Amino acid sequence: MPKLKTHRGAKKRIKVTATGKVLMKKAGLRHILTKQSSKKKRQKGKLFILSKADAKMIKKLVPNY
Repeated sequence: MPKLKTHRGAKKRIKVTATGKVLMKKAGLRHILTKQSSKKKRQKGKLFILSKADAKMIKKLVPNY
């Protein structure tokens, strides 16, 4: 069976922890930030853990990560 190729775009955007959880950055922190409160911007700056269903799909894109 041939080797599986990693989805390069997904690899740059996600991080998999040692326990197998998938971490991603939150969306909405690029522009038009004046409308958002400081609290919301601060919370969006942190990584978050994807749900199990989403993590399963992402792990198919990044098999050897």
